[in-house]
Amino acid sequence: MGKKVLIVVGILIGLILLVGMWVSGIYNGLVKADEGVSESWAQVQNVYQRRMDLIPNLVETVKGYAAHEQETLEGVVEARSKISSLQVSSDVVSNPQTMKQFQELQGSLTSALSRLLVVVEKYPDLKANQNFLALQTQLEGTENRITVERMRFNFASREFNTKIRMFPSSLIAGVMGLKAKTYFEAEAGAAAAPKVKF
Repeated sequence: MGKKVLIVVGILIGLILLVGMWVSGIYNGLVKADEGVSESWAQVQNVYQRRMDLIPNLVETVKGYAAHEQETLEGVVEARSKISSLQVSSDVVSNPQTMKQFQELQGSLTSALSRLLVVVEKYPDLKANQNFLALQTQLEGTENRITVERMRFNFASREFNTKIRMFPSSLIAGVMGLKAKTYFEAEAGAAAAPKVKF
């Protein structure tokens, strides 16, 4: 009887170890996915910060050539200021309302920058200015980076959201208190084709 008890105890210990390793694998996969989202979010913030850093130089360069375009310049500065005042914590990716507010403010800045670049078309001397051309190129590159990093963030969020919804990892995610991450969405009106007039 002593030998049977040892075998049963050995089997139970083996099962407990297997279940522990299985749960640990799921837990580690969830942690890795969560960190992937955090890393992607940090990159999104990084490229948005790059854009924020370029704006004062761009506004100052344009101001020297287009001083009477004050309203447009103020729109850019105001949009930038609103973004700067938004307190973005790490939980923004799990809070749809805060993410929406963040996206709206970034969209306002994009719109203000677009208006500024349209104004620039009226000033051939400004368009030929090397400082302006360099800033415009950097801004265009940054806008492309923003698009890429937002796409990567959405991909990382999708992977994470899929993991926390799939069984059995959904059980462990529930115990860990993990919530779905919010995606970047297209701006309002993005589906409509722009009207081109000649």
